[in-house]
Formats: sequence, structure tokens, C-alpha cells
Amino acid sequence: MRRIALGIAALAAFGLAACAPGATASAFVATAEAEALAAMGVDAVDLAVTASADPAPKPDDEQRKKRWDRRHPQKVLLHRNVLHGEAVVQNKDGENVTVAVQRGVVTAIDASSVTVKSSDGFTWTWTFHPELRVIEKRATIQPSEIKAGATIALAGPKPGDQPQARLIVLPMKQA
Repeated sequence: MRRIALGIAALAAFGLAACAPGATASAFVATAEAEALAAMGVDAVDLAVTASADPAPKPDDEQRKKRWDRRHPQKVLLHRNVLHGEAVVQNKDGENVTVAVQRGVVTAIDASSVTVKSSDGFTWTWTFHPELRVIEKRATIQPSEIKAGATIALAGPKPGDQPQARLIVLPMKQA
């Protein structure tokens, strides 16, 4: 229980940032969702997106990337052992937001949702957030390209009983 409390505290310390839909060459996806997935052990290289025609990142994105890079993996309390969970964090506007995370295998997917089963048997159906980003091999892909049986890590807000996938990563290295 103490480990879970420490993990939630670590997630809360990350804060919730706005999700920028655009990315540039080797753009770093620096959001609360990305930080939560990194805390689960998703490689930072999986969260970098290659070139696209989208607008440039915000000026503070570079500072956030530098802070991220300085974190030593041993300092991340959740790291690769986290399968699923949620934490309440305060965003930059001072609002409390519940952020959910999960790692597992896709058991079902359609145009508006994905169902993921973690290795402990926990299953969650996530609806797609309007600002959903799906990253595979450093490229942004469409949710329709995810197939049942794929191992993914996902994070997003949980405004009610059902989480909304705002960031999905198909890791290059399987844990």
C-alpha cells in the first residue's frame, strides 16, 4: 500500500499539462500522460515523434524535456512494475484532474474505444479522447492501425467511471 501511495505522489508531482496535438522533428511529447507512461517504464525514445507538418512545440516544452532527461530511471517510483492505476493531480489552472494509466494487451478495438487487459487480469475499456495521439516507432499513427493482441501503454483523463485515452504508445521494446 505504501508503494502505491508513493507512486501516486510521484504522479501528482508531475502535474497535468496541456496536450499539444502538433509535433516537429524529434519532438518530445511532454504531457502529464507522457510522464505517467514514462513512470510506468515506457522508454522516452518511444515518446519522441518524428517530423510532421504540425506547428512547433511551445517554448516550455524544451525545458520540460531537459527536466525529464535529468531524471534517473531509479528515481521513478512506478517504473516498469505498474500495470494500471489512477491519480488525482492538479493542473496548471489549479483544477483537480484524475489521470489513469494502463499497460497491457489490446483485446478489442473499434472506431471510438479500445479494451486493454493487463497481465494481472484487470480489464479497462478506454474511450478515445478528442486530442488522442497514438505513437508507434516514433511516428504518429491512427488508432485504426492498432490491432488486437498488440501490447500498448496508455494514459489520459478519467472524468467519470470510464477513462479517456489521450496518449497511446506501442513500445518498441516489449517489457
